[in-house]
Amino acid sequence: MRIGLLTEGGYPYVGGEGGVWCDRLVRGLDRHEFDVYAFSTGQAQEDAGWVELPPQVQRVRTAPLWVAEEDGVVHGRRARRRFTEHYGELAAALCTAAEPGTAQGPGTAQGPGTAQGPGIAEKPGTAEADRFANALHGLAELARDEGGLVAALRSEQAVRALERACRAPGARRAAREARVSDLLTVADHLERALRPLSLDWYEEDGLGAVDLCHAASGGIAALPGLLARHFFGVPLVVTEYGVRLRTHYLTRPDASPAVRSLLAAFHGLLTAETYRAASYLVPGNAHARRWQERCGADRAKLRTIHPGLDATPFARVGEDRRPGDREKDEKREKQERQEKQERQEKQEHAGPHTLVWFGRVEPAKDLVSLLHAFAEVRAAEPGTRLRIVGRPSGPEGEAYLGHCRALAAQLFPDEADGPHAVGRNPVSFEEPGGPGAETTADVHAGGAVTVLSSVVEGFPVGLIEAMFCGRATVSTDVGAVVEVIGGTGLVVPPRNPRALAEACVSLLRDPERRARLGAAARARALELFSVEQNVAAFRGLYLETVARTPVRRPVLDGAGDPQPFAAPAEAHVPGHWTEPTPRAVPTWAVETPEPVTETVR
Repeated sequence: MRIGLLTEGGYPYVGGEGGVWCDRLVRGLDRHEFDVYAFSTGQAQEDAGWVELPPQVQRVRTAPLWVAEEDGVVHGRRARRRFTEHYGELAAALCTAAEPGTAQGPGTAQGPGTAQGPGIAEKPGTAEADRFANALHGLAELARDEGGLVAALRSEQAVRALERACRAPGARRAAREARVSDLLTVADHLERALRPLSLDWYEEDGLGAVDLCHAASGGIAALPGLLARHFFGVPLVVTEYGVRLRTHYLTRPDASPAVRSLLAAFHGLLTAETYRAASYLVPGNAHARRWQERCGADRAKLRTIHPGLDATPFARVGEDRRPGDREKDEKREKQERQEKQERQEKQEHAGPHTLVWFGRVEPAKDLVSLLHAFAEVRAAEPGTRLRIVGRPSGPEGEAYLGHCRALAAQLFPDEADGPHAVGRNPVSFEEPGGPGAETTADVHAGGAVTVLSSVVEGFPVGLIEAMFCGRATVSTDVGAVVEVIGGTGLVVPPRNPRALAEACVSLLRDPERRARLGAAARARALELFSVEQNVAAFRGLYLETVARTPVRRPVLDGAGDPQPFAAPAEAHVPGHWTEPTPRAVPTWAVETPEPVTETVR
């Protein structure tokens, strides 16, 4: 089949968000054809270029979200009147939609009930949802008829329509209190969010030619899929490894109440329309699935598919050879022993009493609690060492790394074996990558226990890599950690250094338990989180989606003639033939009242 893959800031760009799993999916489904429709998020991303594309990618079309390309379209009077009508309806839906709630969300990134986060918008009512959907489709049809909406969305006409909606009777209090600066901010955000409406992707030879649209995330990335379904009836599948609606609730904390309220209403209504129109929604874990359900997703459409990781780089560390295999391959074993010895010489801190932390250095990883916990570990097991391997994420990460280095120097003064020996701190800070550097598998192999100390975590990829390596883990109960670990590791509350230290000490003192947990962790990772299971699950979902979709165009054979039996007979039956029909009742069983007649004398 031909699949339209919709991305925002990801595949096919180098280093894009979600680009790795999209690339693995496309390469794994080599019997299908892919048309990639991608939004770029900045000039730096476009300058970095694309990843190497496999031959099954037939076409790539891109559009920038970070800049508005002038289309030169000037609307006439009738088109301006249509725009005012549809944009006004969309603005009215935002002003009358339900206020975002103040209740705690289901298992925020901090974990259920650990911190108060922004509330979840109530599921919009049918009237607001229909009003928003009709306005969105009306704007899309106008853009298709007239050639674009770039100038109209940036015009004073749009700001005035938004102002009228905010001042209209029935508007929410936050909308009524919007100032001119607030209206300009909201109008600017709507212009950027609605830029996909002006693209030329919605033609018969564009998205109309694909059999299925797969949005790699919710939000703006799914908008072309909504329009393809509206114009051509193309089914839509949406994957959300992180719920975009939740991300919007966590952004703009310094904005005015009016701006936060109107933008939350827009993204809430867009999410509701996406969830309604999609044939299937694919959360990456139970944590994301709970958020989708609370945001209005139909449970019958949800299909959880875990992200897939390539287990091949970790096989050398995770698998133990049998004695018979070693006898058959002594040369390889000798080479591996030499390589292992070289790695051990490079790893000063590697050993059976070494804890390993691997990831991005940022405040959400809570390395401060890890360092305090390690102080208690050292008190119980003096020979233990800690390797912190990772790069800082941006300026904030750089500052946090400097703070952690200073704390480690304060907690663990340099140790020396004698008065003339050079001291060595039991905590090392290292950066991965570079020529001659260790691989991720080597880092995990150099320690006895892998530790995760985060207070905010989505899907813990680093933890799965440690599981592939057969390492026992100690993690904090955040995000999807418990779902990933199962019963193959120890889980403690976040921001609890004492509990983290006790769990690490218990594993350091019990090598047999470490080995059992490590073997179970590797088996679980191979069963649930491999690339093979991810690709197989999406292959089945694609086939199920297309099988439930009526044929939109005739299927032709090699000679160009209609192919017989290409469509099931049920596809030609009008109406909802999949719904149960009422049971037929014989006419003789129906009581027919006799008419009352009056005798005329």
